[in-house]
Amino acid sequence: MSGIIEVENLTFGYTLQSEVLENISFEVAPGTFLAIAGPNGAGKSTLLNLLCGTLKPGAGSIAIDSAPLQSYSIETLAERIAVVRQGFLPMFGFSVIETVMMARTRQFAATGFETKTDRKIVEEALQMTDTAHFAARPLGSLSTGERQRVFIARALAQDTPILLLDEPTSFLDLKHQVGIYDLLKTAQIDRGKTIVTVTHEINLAAQYCDQAMLLGADRSCLFGPAKEVLRCEQIQNVFGVNVATATAGKQQFFIALGKLAKNRPPLRDSTPNSQ
Repeated sequence: MSGIIEVENLTFGYTLQSEVLENISFEVAPGTFLAIAGPNGAGKSTLLNLLCGTLKPGAGSIAIDSAPLQSYSIETLAERIAVVRQGFLPMFGFSVIETVMMARTRQFAATGFETKTDRKIVEEALQMTDTAHFAARPLGSLSTGERQRVFIARALAQDTPILLLDEPTSFLDLKHQVGIYDLLKTAQIDRGKTIVTVTHEINLAAQYCDQAMLLGADRSCLFGPAKEVLRCEQIQNVFGVNVATATAGKQQFFIALGKLAKNRPPLRDSTPNSQ
């Protein structure tokens, strides 16, 4: 394999008797946008923690830029990977701009002062995440969704080739959900970022991502081009819910059908070769 992220025969369990991930192999090429989806407890966040070195594999290997993950120090890994975690605890003593500027500390550690370049990168990250207008506010005064956008801004300001995000649109309204995926796609296209995001937003993943992974509660793993992985039958099998599809223009969307839903409009299953 020769991807920027290479995973081979990865197995992990929190106890010896219970494996969360089993014998997973995949490769992420530089500049790829990958979505990881699946039901709660399937190991999505666990996989993200393995990719950034927070957890250690029980078996198998992970390589970043063809080098074993364990060969990186904390400092050098921070030059390659930025992480946005779900439910990240706010640093109440700092303002928004101070929080985002923390991502630049490894660049100006020698002098102790930020440069014009650091300030420019931070300002751009604030603009991209629509957080510049409250940059001076204390982080603790923000809503959960606003803080989430601040932490995404900080990850962008870290200026790494790889971004790992754990449900980056949690707590966000529809406008900012789409806005976050727009800015991530812009970072991928314009800056060549490799983006891996854990998500429950199947329709956003289908619209924006190049590759997708479906992790099942039975430790199954489907990986490949998003159009091949995110298909009606496969989503139904992994999530255990009836799913219909509809189209808007050329884009296919997935709708979970509840047993007691009222006044459901008729939907046309547009999955190719659907059964």
